Amino acid sequence: MAATKQELIERARAQKEFVVHFLTRETGVTEAQARELIDLIGNNPNSLLREARLLMQG
Repeated sequence: MAATKQELIERARAQKEFVVHFLTRETGVTEAQARELIDLIGNNPNSLLREARLLMQG
């Protein structure tokens, strides 16, 4: 059964929230910083972790 557009939107939201919580837990960035990084970089975990860690160093 094909997913509806609304279901796809909800899955994307849930995935973003998962990544936000992962980044905050792993790196110490704020939720707002994590969301901004995701918006800028996308969902590549390695890139997100690298940039979040750099953000916390600087």
